[in-house]
Amino acid sequence: MATLYTTLGAYSRDELGVVLPHEHIFTDLGPMEEENWKDAEAAPVTEQVAPMIERAKDAGITALVECTPEGVGRRVDIVQAVSEATEFPVVVATGVYQEPSIPDWVREASEDELYEWMVEELTEGVDETGVKAAWIKVSTDDDDLTGLSEDEAKILRAAARAGAETGAVIGSHTLHADVVHQQLDLIEDAGYTAEQFIWIHSQAEAVEDHEAVAERGAWIEYDWIGGDDQDDDRYVDLLQHMLELGYEDQLLLSQDRGWYDPSQPEGGDFKEYTYLVEEFLPKLREAGLDEATIEQLTRDNPFDVYAR
Repeated sequence: MATLYTTLGAYSRDELGVVLPHEHIFTDLGPMEEENWKDAEAAPVTEQVAPMIERAKDAGITALVECTPEGVGRRVDIVQAVSEATEFPVVVATGVYQEPSIPDWVREASEDELYEWMVEELTEGVDETGVKAAWIKVSTDDDDLTGLSEDEAKILRAAARAGAETGAVIGSHTLHADVVHQQLDLIEDAGYTAEQFIWIHSQAEAVEDHEAVAERGAWIEYDWIGGDDQDDDRYVDLLQHMLELGYEDQLLLSQDRGWYDPSQPEGGDFKEYTYLVEEFLPKLREAGLDEATIEQLTRDNPFDVYAR
């Protein structure tokens, strides 16, 4: 039986409802060299984020996936504190962010060392928290259309090996479809499978690219719903198109919302987690999607992709 590892332990499918597959609780987007995340404390983060978690629970959300990897201030201990204070399960990741935010220790590490580190976090837990990472988060440079840097490729090869060892899915922040295909080629060459890859932020490219990546077996994630563009009609159209093509079991919906940023005064402006449930799902219903499909998109698919 598949298990979803969270900050509150392991969950089975029947213990969870709506799961948000791409959100954030704590992320440092300030200058990397300032390392504001290192000195952050759990109490002010919990004070800011806990009311937002409670709002999400009231809206029917039962868990979320925290997508912050190494390189942008990952603090699983703080995420765990928020989770325990709200009795709300959170899924965390191992892995590393993109150029130029790759930490020095990752650049200096060998592929074997990164593979061993990821496997340890997936099977034993992250640092001293005891929380097992459920998945592997990687990324590629937003401004580089040509492909992976040497370090990004090294990280992805290690991720593919760790995924093959543990069954963990790999999710990648990648804004360019051509680079996604390079990533899929690399993980297949390393012995893993496209079916265990999530194209994060796929909405940044055209629907024809979504089709091509889905045809290879990968997951397509639309995760800026409720974002600055507020273009809900486009997301409805994308979903209807991909559903008509039969990709209902490869689609994920989320918002990329939150989060407490220690580089900003009082953590910055926090965006609540409820837009998808309260605003977007009613639009899907108005467009004719039935409840079984909505449940698959918001409950079954997120569990299936992150559980192992």
